[in-house]
Amino acid sequence: MTLPAARTATATGAVTSAPTVTSAPTATSARTVPVASTTDPQPAPPPRPWALLAELTHGCPLHCPYCSNPLELTRRAAELTTTQWADALHQAADLGVVSAHLSGGEPLLRSDLEAIVAAADRAGIHTQLVTSGVGLSRARLDRLADAGLRSVQLSVQHADPGANDRIAGRRSFADKERAAAVVREAGLPLGLNVVLHRHNLDALDDLIDLAPAWGADRIELANTQFYGWALRNRAELLPSREQLTRARRTVTRRRAELIGRIELVWVVPDYFDGNAKPCMGGWGAISLTITPDGTTLPCPAAASIPGLDPPNVRDHRLAWIWDHSNAFTRYRGTDWMRDPCRSCALRERDFGGCRCQAYALTGDATATDPACRLSPDHTLVDDLVDAPAPPEGARGGLGHPRRPSRSAETAPEGAA
Repeated sequence: MTLPAARTATATGAVTSAPTVTSAPTATSARTVPVASTTDPQPAPPPRPWALLAELTHGCPLHCPYCSNPLELTRRAAELTTTQWADALHQAADLGVVSAHLSGGEPLLRSDLEAIVAAADRAGIHTQLVTSGVGLSRARLDRLADAGLRSVQLSVQHADPGANDRIAGRRSFADKERAAAVVREAGLPLGLNVVLHRHNLDALDDLIDLAPAWGADRIELANTQFYGWALRNRAELLPSREQLTRARRTVTRRRAELIGRIELVWVVPDYFDGNAKPCMGGWGAISLTITPDGTTLPCPAAASIPGLDPPNVRDHRLAWIWDHSNAFTRYRGTDWMRDPCRSCALRERDFGGCRCQAYALTGDATATDPACRLSPDHTLVDDLVDAPAPPEGARGGLGHPRRPSRSAETAPEGAA
């Protein structure tokens, strides 16, 4: 899976505190909220989310070394059922969600994907399929479109077929090219997503050329974000400063050439600019993630933070999870910050950067994101960027996800 560009969005309406409850209600019980005195000042309500990342499965035909899925992948037998996903989507819509990325893993592996899309459509949620393209036939896409699918985002690993297949861990370039043609024939909007790293940045011009060649309306050039498998393989994936300088020049030139025809999105790299990104538009501010087993998170990597105790939609209503759970309230707003973030003029814009990245680099999720030049830990990032690259071909330490299969496991309700 690749992380959506919402990780770099700006937030609106973030609050500095969230209300508390005396106990956590279950999915079938009423919420218990303390009654405040009529003379007490009332806290501002939490912002409402509009975006959902629905990770339907960790199963995937590809084995990309930068995948943001966790190192411990969810077994297929532990996935939410069709009915549970439909209920979660309706709860998300009631909460304010209007857009959902249906992702994974590879969502096409869910034989009930059409039913999940239809449930989202009934709830009034715009759905985009985030796919490797492997297994996307015209017949399948027609069924998905009939169910209410609105657009497709297709991942590409490299413009050269052989290099693409090596990065993906299997032959897949031809499948992607066919999938793009199928989407174009069906008349659905097509976006390409390219995760950029040391092994494909120098092919950026050729990668951008795929957008007009394959009929895409949009291409997202997403520099690797170091979570999950990408963090495991960081030394192998980190580009050089020189590569990124050339890439920025290429993006500026090609964006001018494609203006008015194809939208070109550049997701800035985490370690190189000296700025903290406004991750997910603020913690618990505009979006949420539901993982294959129903664990619900403020961002896809949040489960990596110890003590967060993320809740599950099997046990709690989404409204309670969003408004009151520790996982969503702990870093919402700015009250949790310490200096230099607390006194920084940008604290309402970058929210102290990424909590997961702060924990991954410092062991402290409340630390200023070391990507920020004002962080006392910024030298950690500089040292990583300036470290010598591994020798060419020395890939012994590169890890690839070993994907869960459905063999000898129980399929979700509604799946074949």
